[in-house]
Amino acid sequence: MADILQIAGHPVGPGQPAFVTAEVAQAHDGSLGAAHAYIDAVAAAGVDAVKFQVHIAAEESTPGEPWRVKFSRQDATRYDYWKRMEFSEPQWRDLASHARDRGLAFLASPFSVAAVDLLGRVGVPAWKIGAGEVATPDLVEAVLRTGRPVLLSTGMSPWAEVDAAVARIRAAGVPFAVYQCTTAYPCPPERIGLNVLAELRARYGCPVGLSDHSGTVHPGLAACALGADLVEVHVTFSREAFGPDVPASLTMAELRTLVEGARSIGRMLASPVDKDAEAAALAEMRAVFRKRVVARRDLPAGHRLAAGDMAFKKAAGGAPADGAGALAGRVLRRAVRADESIGEGDVE
Repeated sequence: MADILQIAGHPVGPGQPAFVTAEVAQAHDGSLGAAHAYIDAVAAAGVDAVKFQVHIAAEESTPGEPWRVKFSRQDATRYDYWKRMEFSEPQWRDLASHARDRGLAFLASPFSVAAVDLLGRVGVPAWKIGAGEVATPDLVEAVLRTGRPVLLSTGMSPWAEVDAAVARIRAAGVPFAVYQCTTAYPCPPERIGLNVLAELRARYGCPVGLSDHSGTVHPGLAACALGADLVEVHVTFSREAFGPDVPASLTMAELRTLVEGARSIGRMLASPVDKDAEAAALAEMRAVFRKRVVARRDLPAGHRLAAGDMAFKKAAGGAPADGAGALAGRVLRRAVRADESIGEGDVE
Protein backbone atom coordinates (compact mmCIF):
# COMPACT_ATOMS: atom_id res chain seq x y z
CA MET A 1 0.00 0.00 0.00
CA ALA A 2 1.17 3.53 -0.76
CA ASP A 3 2.56 5.62 2.05
CA ILE A 4 0.45 8.39 3.59
CA LEU A 5 1.76 11.92 3.07
CA GLN A 6 1.20 14.69 5.56
CA ILE A 7 0.51 18.11 4.05
CA ALA A 8 -0.17 20.84 6.62
CA GLY A 9 -1.86 18.33 8.91
CA HIS A 10 -3.84 16.65 6.14
CA PRO A 11 -3.17 12.92 5.69
CA VAL A 12 -3.01 12.22 1.95
CA GLY A 13 -3.15 8.70 0.54
CA PRO A 14 -5.26 5.56 0.27
CA GLY A 15 -8.23 5.50 2.61
CA GLN A 16 -8.09 9.26 3.18
CA PRO A 17 -10.40 11.94 1.75
CA ALA A 18 -9.20 13.31 -1.59
CA PHE A 19 -6.94 16.33 -1.06
CA VAL A 20 -8.44 19.08 -3.24
CA THR A 21 -6.26 21.98 -4.36
CA ALA A 22 -7.47 25.15 -6.07
CA GLU A 23 -4.77 26.42 -8.44
CA VAL A 24 -4.91 30.22 -8.77
CA ALA A 25 -1.81 30.33 -11.01
CA GLN A 26 -1.94 33.63 -12.92
CA ALA A 27 -5.68 34.24 -12.42
CA HIS A 28 -4.83 37.18 -10.13
CA ASP A 29 -3.24 38.94 -13.16
CA GLY A 30 -0.62 40.59 -10.98
CA SER A 31 -3.12 42.09 -8.52
CA LEU A 32 -2.31 41.39 -4.88
CA GLY A 33 -5.89 42.25 -3.93
CA ALA A 34 -7.23 39.72 -6.40
CA ALA A 35 -4.83 37.07 -5.06
CA HIS A 36 -6.19 37.60 -1.55
CA ALA A 37 -9.76 37.53 -2.88
CA TYR A 38 -9.08 34.14 -4.47
CA ILE A 39 -7.92 32.78 -1.11
CA ASP A 40 -11.20 33.78 0.51
CA ALA A 41 -13.27 32.42 -2.37
CA VAL A 42 -11.65 28.99 -2.58
CA ALA A 43 -11.72 28.65 1.21
CA ALA A 44 -15.47 29.26 1.09
CA ALA A 45 -15.72 26.52 -1.54
CA GLY A 46 -14.24 24.04 0.92
CA VAL A 47 -10.92 23.08 -0.67
CA ASP A 48 -7.95 21.80 1.33
CA ALA A 49 -5.26 23.93 -0.31
CA VAL A 50 -4.75 27.00 -2.43
CA LYS A 51 -1.85 27.03 -4.87
CA PHE A 52 -0.04 29.81 -6.64
CA GLN A 53 2.88 29.97 -9.06
CA VAL A 54 6.00 31.92 -8.18
CA HIS A 55 7.57 33.48 -11.26
CA ILE A 56 10.69 35.64 -11.00
CA ALA A 57 11.15 36.82 -14.54
CA ALA A 58 14.90 37.47 -14.47
CA GLU A 59 15.57 34.05 -12.91
CA GLU A 60 13.48 31.87 -15.21
CA SER A 61 13.18 33.64 -18.51
CA THR A 62 14.98 35.78 -21.07
CA PRO A 63 13.64 38.95 -22.67
CA GLY A 64 13.40 37.02 -25.92
CA GLU A 65 11.17 34.23 -24.59
CA PRO A 66 8.55 33.70 -27.30
CA TRP A 67 4.82 33.83 -26.68
CA ARG A 68 3.13 30.46 -26.85
CA VAL A 69 -0.13 32.27 -27.50
CA LYS A 70 -0.18 36.07 -27.65
CA PHE A 71 -2.98 36.56 -25.14
CA SER A 72 -1.99 39.88 -23.55
CA ARG A 73 -2.43 43.31 -25.12
CA GLN A 74 -0.59 45.14 -22.35
CA ASP A 75 2.59 43.03 -22.21
CA ALA A 76 4.93 43.47 -25.15
CA THR A 77 6.78 40.23 -24.38
CA ARG A 78 6.22 37.14 -22.31
CA TYR A 79 9.09 38.31 -20.10
CA ASP A 80 7.08 41.49 -19.41
CA TYR A 81 4.10 39.33 -18.48
CA TRP A 82 6.13 37.28 -15.99
CA LYS A 83 7.50 40.50 -14.54
CA ARG A 84 3.98 41.80 -14.01
CA MET A 85 3.03 38.59 -12.22
CA GLU A 86 5.72 38.98 -9.53
CA PHE A 87 4.98 39.65 -5.88
CA SER A 88 7.56 40.66 -3.30
CA GLU A 89 8.62 38.34 -0.50
CA PRO A 90 6.60 40.28 2.12
CA GLN A 91 3.57 40.03 -0.16
CA TRP A 92 4.02 36.26 -0.51
CA ARG A 93 4.35 36.00 3.27
CA ASP A 94 1.08 37.85 3.67
CA LEU A 95 -0.66 35.58 1.15
CA ALA A 96 0.63 32.48 2.94
CA SER A 97 -0.50 33.83 6.29
CA HIS A 98 -3.94 34.66 4.90
CA ALA A 99 -4.29 31.14 3.49
CA ARG A 100 -3.36 29.54 6.81
CA ASP A 101 -5.79 31.85 8.63
CA ARG A 102 -8.54 30.50 6.35
CA GLY A 103 -7.60 26.91 7.18
CA LEU A 104 -5.89 26.24 3.84
CA ALA A 105 -2.56 24.67 3.06
CA PHE A 106 -0.53 27.26 1.15
CA LEU A 107 1.16 25.67 -1.86
CA ALA A 108 3.10 27.15 -4.74
CA SER A 109 5.01 25.95 -7.78
CA PRO A 110 8.49 27.48 -8.05
CA PHE A 111 9.87 28.13 -11.52
CA SER A 112 13.46 28.90 -10.56
CA VAL A 113 15.92 28.13 -7.78
CA ALA A 114 15.41 31.70 -6.57
CA ALA A 115 11.70 30.97 -6.29
CA VAL A 116 12.49 27.81 -4.29
CA ASP A 117 14.62 29.88 -1.92
CA LEU A 118 11.89 32.51 -1.57
CA LEU A 119 9.21 29.93 -0.84
CA GLY A 120 11.51 28.19 1.60
CA ARG A 121 11.62 31.37 3.60
CA VAL A 122 7.88 32.03 3.22
CA GLY A 123 7.08 28.46 4.22
CA VAL A 124 5.28 25.80 2.20
CA PRO A 125 4.34 22.38 3.59
CA ALA A 126 4.99 20.64 0.25
CA TRP A 127 6.37 21.43 -3.19
CA LYS A 128 4.50 21.20 -6.46
CA ILE A 129 6.89 20.56 -9.34
CA GLY A 130 5.14 21.71 -12.48
CA ALA A 131 5.09 19.69 -15.68
CA GLY A 132 7.62 21.95 -17.35
CA GLU A 133 10.14 21.68 -14.51
CA VAL A 134 10.39 17.89 -14.09
CA ALA A 135 13.62 17.85 -16.11
CA THR A 136 15.15 21.03 -14.62
CA PRO A 137 17.89 19.51 -12.43
CA ASP A 138 18.91 22.49 -10.31
CA LEU A 139 15.32 23.33 -9.38
CA VAL A 140 14.47 19.72 -8.52
CA GLU A 141 17.62 19.36 -6.43
CA ALA A 142 16.88 22.60 -4.57
CA VAL A 143 13.41 21.30 -3.74
CA LEU A 144 14.69 17.91 -2.61
CA ARG A 145 17.26 19.47 -0.28
CA THR A 146 14.43 20.88 1.83
CA GLY A 147 13.15 17.37 2.63
CA ARG A 148 9.54 18.45 2.28
CA PRO A 149 7.02 16.32 0.37
CA VAL A 150 6.98 16.64 -3.41
CA LEU A 151 3.87 16.68 -5.60
CA LEU A 152 5.13 15.76 -9.05
CA SER A 153 3.23 16.68 -12.18
CA THR A 154 3.73 14.58 -15.31
CA GLY A 155 1.91 16.65 -17.92
CA MET A 156 4.64 16.64 -20.57
CA SER A 157 6.75 13.66 -19.49
CA PRO A 158 7.05 10.19 -21.01
CA TRP A 159 7.43 7.24 -18.64
CA ALA A 160 11.23 7.29 -18.79
CA GLU A 161 11.34 10.89 -17.58
CA VAL A 162 8.85 10.24 -14.79
CA ASP A 163 10.81 7.12 -13.77
CA ALA A 164 14.00 9.18 -13.55
CA ALA A 165 12.32 11.93 -11.52
CA VAL A 166 10.79 9.44 -9.09
CA ALA A 167 14.14 7.69 -8.72
CA ARG A 168 15.78 11.03 -7.78
CA ILE A 169 13.06 11.77 -5.25
CA ARG A 170 13.35 8.30 -3.72
CA ALA A 171 17.13 8.57 -3.54
CA ALA A 172 16.70 11.77 -1.54
CA GLY A 173 14.36 9.99 0.88
CA VAL A 174 11.61 12.54 0.31
CA PRO A 175 7.91 11.55 0.50
CA PHE A 176 6.04 12.20 -2.73
CA ALA A 177 2.86 11.89 -4.77
CA VAL A 178 2.49 11.85 -8.55
CA TYR A 179 -0.19 13.59 -10.60
CA GLN A 180 -1.52 12.40 -13.91
CA CYS A 181 -1.75 15.53 -16.00
CA THR A 182 -2.18 16.43 -19.64
CA THR A 183 -0.79 19.83 -20.56
CA ALA A 184 -3.62 21.01 -22.78
CA TYR A 185 -5.75 24.08 -22.05
CA PRO A 186 -8.54 23.06 -21.99
CA CYS A 187 -7.95 19.32 -22.03
CA PRO A 188 -10.61 17.28 -23.90
CA PRO A 189 -12.10 14.19 -22.22
CA GLU A 190 -10.29 11.71 -24.44
CA ARG A 191 -6.90 13.05 -23.31
CA ILE A 192 -7.52 13.16 -19.53
CA GLY A 193 -5.91 9.75 -18.98
CA LEU A 194 -7.87 8.37 -16.05
CA ASN A 195 -6.31 4.98 -16.80
CA VAL A 196 -2.91 6.39 -15.87
CA LEU A 197 -3.93 6.76 -12.21
CA ALA A 198 -3.84 3.00 -11.67
CA GLU A 199 -0.62 2.75 -13.68
CA LEU A 200 1.05 5.38 -11.50
CA ARG A 201 -0.04 3.67 -8.30
CA ALA A 202 1.18 0.27 -9.48
CA ARG A 203 4.44 1.65 -10.86
CA TYR A 204 5.48 3.84 -7.94
CA GLY A 205 3.47 2.66 -4.93
CA CYS A 206 2.72 6.24 -3.91
CA PRO A 207 -0.33 8.48 -3.52
CA VAL A 208 -1.61 9.55 -6.94
CA GLY A 209 -3.81 12.32 -8.20
CA LEU A 210 -5.21 14.19 -11.16
CA SER A 211 -4.09 17.68 -12.11
CA ASP A 212 -6.99 18.64 -14.34
CA HIS A 213 -7.11 21.30 -17.04
CA SER A 214 -10.47 20.41 -18.55
CA GLY A 215 -12.46 23.36 -17.21
CA THR A 216 -15.22 20.98 -16.03
CA VAL A 217 -15.94 19.06 -12.83
CA HIS A 218 -16.24 15.72 -14.59
CA PRO A 219 -12.61 14.49 -14.62
CA GLY A 220 -12.04 15.41 -10.98
CA LEU A 221 -15.16 13.57 -9.85
CA ALA A 222 -14.31 10.57 -12.02
CA ALA A 223 -10.79 10.50 -10.56
CA CYS A 224 -12.22 10.55 -7.03
CA ALA A 225 -14.51 7.64 -7.90
CA LEU A 226 -11.42 5.73 -9.05
CA GLY A 227 -9.74 6.40 -5.71
CA ALA A 228 -7.49 9.36 -6.56
CA ASP A 229 -5.75 10.71 -3.47
CA LEU A 230 -5.39 14.26 -4.79
CA VAL A 231 -7.23 16.48 -7.26
CA GLU A 232 -6.00 19.84 -8.47
CA VAL A 233 -7.96 22.27 -10.65
CA HIS A 234 -7.43 25.80 -11.95
CA VAL A 235 -9.95 28.39 -10.79
CA THR A 236 -11.36 31.66 -12.08
CA PHE A 237 -13.92 34.13 -10.85
CA SER A 238 -15.61 34.20 -14.25
CA ARG A 239 -15.48 32.58 -17.66
CA GLU A 240 -15.24 36.14 -19.03
CA ALA A 241 -12.13 36.95 -16.98
CA PHE A 242 -8.74 37.73 -18.56
CA GLY A 243 -5.96 35.19 -18.39
CA PRO A 244 -4.39 32.28 -20.27
CA ASP A 245 -5.85 29.62 -17.96
CA VAL A 246 -9.48 30.76 -17.94
CA PRO A 247 -10.73 28.21 -20.53
CA ALA A 248 -9.22 25.43 -18.40
CA SER A 249 -10.54 26.69 -15.05
CA LEU A 250 -13.54 26.09 -12.80
CA THR A 251 -15.72 28.90 -11.53
CA MET A 252 -16.31 29.10 -7.79
CA ALA A 253 -19.74 27.49 -8.12
CA GLU A 254 -18.19 24.62 -10.06
CA LEU A 255 -15.40 24.34 -7.51
CA ARG A 256 -17.97 23.94 -4.73
CA THR A 257 -19.68 21.21 -6.76
CA LEU A 258 -16.35 19.43 -7.18
CA VAL A 259 -15.55 19.61 -3.47
CA GLU A 260 -19.01 18.45 -2.42
CA GLY A 261 -18.81 15.60 -4.91
CA ALA A 262 -15.32 14.60 -3.80
CA ARG A 263 -16.40 14.49 -0.16
CA SER A 264 -19.52 12.49 -0.98
CA ILE A 265 -17.59 10.02 -3.15
CA GLY A 266 -15.03 9.64 -0.37
CA ARG A 267 -17.75 8.63 2.07
CA MET A 268 -19.13 6.14 -0.45
CA LEU A 269 -15.74 4.52 -1.01
CA ALA A 270 -15.10 4.37 2.74
CA SER A 271 -18.47 2.73 3.45
CA PRO A 272 -18.84 -0.68 1.78
CA VAL A 273 -22.39 -2.03 1.87
CA ASP A 274 -23.38 -5.62 2.76
CA LYS A 275 -26.36 -6.29 0.51
CA ASP A 276 -27.93 -8.91 2.80
CA ALA A 277 -27.58 -6.74 5.88
CA GLU A 278 -28.95 -3.75 3.98
CA ALA A 279 -31.96 -5.78 2.78
CA ALA A 280 -32.62 -6.98 6.34
CA ALA A 281 -32.57 -3.41 7.59
CA LEU A 282 -35.14 -2.53 4.92
CA ALA A 283 -37.54 -5.38 5.72
CA GLU A 284 -40.29 -3.04 6.80
CA MET A 285 -39.84 -0.95 3.67
CA ARG A 286 -39.92 -4.10 1.53
CA ALA A 287 -43.29 -4.99 3.01
CA VAL A 288 -44.67 -1.58 1.99
CA PHE A 289 -43.25 -1.53 -1.54
CA ARG A 290 -43.67 -5.14 -2.67
CA LYS A 291 -46.85 -6.36 -4.29
CA ARG A 292 -49.17 -8.99 -2.80
CA VAL A 293 -51.42 -11.74 -4.16
CA VAL A 294 -55.03 -10.59 -4.63
CA ALA A 295 -58.04 -12.18 -6.28
CA ARG A 296 -58.43 -11.24 -9.91
CA ARG A 297 -62.24 -11.63 -9.56
CA ASP A 298 -64.77 -12.79 -6.98
CA LEU A 299 -63.98 -16.40 -6.05
CA PRO A 300 -66.23 -18.76 -4.03
CA ALA A 301 -65.17 -20.86 -1.06
CA GLY A 302 -63.93 -24.27 -2.18
CA HIS A 303 -62.52 -22.90 -5.42
CA ARG A 304 -59.18 -24.41 -6.47
CA LEU A 305 -56.85 -21.56 -7.26
CA ALA A 306 -55.25 -21.35 -10.69
CA ALA A 307 -52.60 -18.90 -11.81
CA GLY A 308 -55.21 -16.93 -13.74
CA ASP A 309 -57.21 -16.38 -10.54
CA MET A 310 -54.46 -14.31 -8.97
CA ALA A 311 -53.24 -10.75 -9.63
CA PHE A 312 -50.37 -8.83 -8.04
CA LYS A 313 -51.11 -5.47 -6.45
CA LYS A 314 -50.06 -3.42 -3.48
CA ALA A 315 -52.39 -4.42 -0.67
CA ALA A 316 -52.61 -4.90 3.08
CA GLY A 317 -51.73 -8.46 4.05
CA GLY A 318 -51.77 -11.51 1.84
CA ALA A 319 -48.96 -13.57 0.40
CA PRO A 320 -46.06 -11.78 -1.34
CA ALA A 321 -46.15 -11.85 -5.13
CA ASP A 322 -43.29 -14.33 -5.31
CA GLY A 323 -45.34 -16.70 -3.12
CA ALA A 324 -48.10 -17.17 -5.71
CA GLY A 325 -46.65 -20.48 -6.81
CA ALA A 326 -47.24 -21.95 -3.35
CA LEU A 327 -50.94 -20.97 -3.54
CA ALA A 328 -51.70 -22.34 -7.00
CA GLY A 329 -53.67 -25.61 -6.94
CA ARG A 330 -54.87 -25.15 -3.39
CA VAL A 331 -58.51 -24.77 -2.28
CA LEU A 332 -59.98 -21.57 -0.84
CA ARG A 333 -61.31 -21.90 2.72
CA ARG A 334 -63.56 -18.89 2.21
CA ALA A 335 -65.06 -16.72 -0.48
CA VAL A 336 -62.74 -13.95 -1.67
CA ARG A 337 -63.84 -10.75 -3.37
CA ALA A 338 -62.00 -9.19 -6.32
CA ASP A 339 -58.86 -7.30 -5.20
CA GLU A 340 -59.01 -8.94 -1.77
CA SER A 341 -55.70 -10.32 -0.50
CA ILE A 342 -55.09 -14.07 -0.46
CA GLY A 343 -52.64 -15.58 2.01
CA GLU A 344 -51.68 -18.90 3.54
CA GLY A 345 -54.56 -18.67 6.03
CA ASP A 346 -57.07 -18.50 3.20
CA VAL A 347 -56.23 -21.87 1.57
CA GLU A 348 -56.15 -25.52 2.50
